[in-house]
Amino acid sequence: MKNFIFLLLLIITSGSLYAHEISGTVSSEDNKALEGVGVYNKTTGAYTYTNVSGYFELDDISAGDIIRFYSLGFKTQQFTVEESQLDGVVNITMIESAVSLDQVVLVSKVNALSNFVNVDIKTSPVKSSQEILRKVPGLIIGQHAGGGKAEQIFLRGFDIDHGTDIAINVDGMPVNMVSHAHGQGYADMHFIIPETIDKIDFGKGPYYAQKGNFNTAGYIDLKLRKQIDQNTVSVEAGQFNTLRTTGMFKIAESDYSNAYVASELVLTDGAFQSPQNFNRINLMGRYNYSNREDQDLTLTMSHFQSKWDASGQIPQRAVDQGLIGRFGAIDDTEGGKTSRSNFLVNHINQVDEHSTVRSKAYISKYDFELFSNFTFFLEDPVNGDQIRQFEDRTIIGAETAYQNYVHIGDHDSQLKYEAGIGFRYDDVNNVQLSRTANRQTLLERLANGNVDEVNGYGFFDVTYKRNKWTINPGLRLDYFKFDYVNLLTETYDSQSQDKLFLGPKLNVLYAPTASVQLFAKSGIGFHSNDTRVVIADTGEDILPLAFGADVGTILKPSDKLAVNAALWTLYLQQEFVYVGDAGIVEPSGKTRRYGVDFGLRYQLTDGLYLNGDVNYTHARSTEDPEGENLIPLAPDLTSTAGLSFRDIHNFSGGISYRFVDDRPANEDNSIVADGYFITDMNLNYSLKNWTVGIIVENLFDTEWNETQFATESRLFNEAQSFEEIHFTPGTPFYLRGKISVTF
Repeated sequence: MKNFIFLLLLIITSGSLYAHEISGTVSSEDNKALEGVGVYNKTTGAYTYTNVSGYFELDDISAGDIIRFYSLGFKTQQFTVEESQLDGVVNITMIESAVSLDQVVLVSKVNALSNFVNVDIKTSPVKSSQEILRKVPGLIIGQHAGGGKAEQIFLRGFDIDHGTDIAINVDGMPVNMVSHAHGQGYADMHFIIPETIDKIDFGKGPYYAQKGNFNTAGYIDLKLRKQIDQNTVSVEAGQFNTLRTTGMFKIAESDYSNAYVASELVLTDGAFQSPQNFNRINLMGRYNYSNREDQDLTLTMSHFQSKWDASGQIPQRAVDQGLIGRFGAIDDTEGGKTSRSNFLVNHINQVDEHSTVRSKAYISKYDFELFSNFTFFLEDPVNGDQIRQFEDRTIIGAETAYQNYVHIGDHDSQLKYEAGIGFRYDDVNNVQLSRTANRQTLLERLANGNVDEVNGYGFFDVTYKRNKWTINPGLRLDYFKFDYVNLLTETYDSQSQDKLFLGPKLNVLYAPTASVQLFAKSGIGFHSNDTRVVIADTGEDILPLAFGADVGTILKPSDKLAVNAALWTLYLQQEFVYVGDAGIVEPSGKTRRYGVDFGLRYQLTDGLYLNGDVNYTHARSTEDPEGENLIPLAPDLTSTAGLSFRDIHNFSGGISYRFVDDRPANEDNSIVADGYFITDMNLNYSLKNWTVGIIVENLFDTEWNETQFATESRLFNEAQSFEEIHFTPGTPFYLRGKISVTF
């Protein structure tokens, strides 16, 4: 250990003893500095990215090295270093081009797969902010409350509910809600306008020191556009009284700054017999200042509000007996409303050529009200079992991270380290669970309290690259303080618990050639429990750990083909299950998962792109007997694929499918949740600055269930209860037309 620490210090403090370097700037055709352009030494495998001023510096350069400059949306540039260019300066101009797979270079980066998936996003734009989650290979979503509630998420054998085991952020601002009225980790992404999304960064497993709470199955970071090139207005209309309008407008533009606003309005009744009366309004404004030298500042303000009625999930027997149709309802007074207002600051300070300080700060004001009925007349045969969940929340947080590249004397060696600190504070008032009737009458207050939850954290991450090897150790420290005030007691009742987490990470990559990357990832992560459960359980199972490991490869045998594969395993100290009718999160024991991921991306021609993924998972409880240890709703086999085209006589579009196999709905598989295979399609025609198109969901009008649960319930006319599949029907054939104009 002493020798290791001495070696690490020696590496960090070593001087600039490299043989040669090459530096310069990268700009667009209109002479604007380009940040984030990849600069890759194809000969040695070393790489870097341009900073806020478009500046880059690559060390340990020799004559004959091949240097590539790459960025999505730009034609890849390449040149061979000559003796006269060593220790010299080069200026590169990137030429805009249609997004293509050959613009992605396979570099020795822990989450390199994100770069390839971003081609999927650029070639086949998403229709909603939540739908971008489906771009993550193996991730499945489902909506079961009228379109207003956060979607249910499935990944790597997890029924993640609404976000318990996946950390989601937007430009560094967390989406997940801790100790939420409806469930731990609740992640409602509907406040994001999909047209403002620039790219996605994701990683599976708990292997990343920069990621903390909820990063067990993985993390997703969305990056929004800093600026827009043109104003855009779009109108979309279709079946089920659907209307969607969007607008994006530049409101300021100069040499060093720009600003734009974006808006979205969505109205629909849905396919249900009882209209959803759904509406959603989104507003966002964004300002960016960059002096193209050492400062980059982005300010973002947004407001979102939505309300809806919902038919809710229905029992299969009610449909089989002809009491209701597939799109009918037992209690059509379900529904809710929610809103979120955000202010986010992102700042980059380029200290020098090798050092960067990145800072962020945010504040969100959020409220939520939801009416649900899962069991109908099981508990109350007169009034029914409707419940109301409510909360009023403020989130405040900030983070600062220092990143430095250190030059090492040996050829083909480089090191980067990053250290950061931050905090998040959730002030949640009147977290309520009540029994109600018809969304009007309060029958009983089951729970009401105030939650104060603080998470302070720090992390340290090192990436050391030598020749064909990349070693990435990391360490993360989290501190949690949970406070709960029970407002139902006659006397003041305030209780607290706290907990500390220390999680090591170690990732190793080996790149024998420029087209092959082998990796092994490992780490310990966690997801926190709900404050109310932490207090009730007197501090037990506050931060159950997740132990994970991946081994796999990414191959890019040609500029137009990329293949990825991985074997993985994940062990959880404690699984949490959300109990909807009780409004609580309860522990359900230790679990173990392992599986296989496989993906392929192929640029058939300049205008034709194919992508596909297949994912298999084996998920079991480790504390129950064989045959009774299945994890309810955990998918074992999923697959997605798509074929998109563009610039074919002004036409563009694509067709895609998503597949989920049958899966157990309870522990012994005596109740089965049916799988599905759904096909979607879109077709567009562009002429000058106008585009018209059609969007078809469920092209073949397949009868499918979007979400399913094994639930015990009783209908009004039944003498006894039954446990069986309760489901929300999937959307039938759904046609919409779209017209947009840019100016």
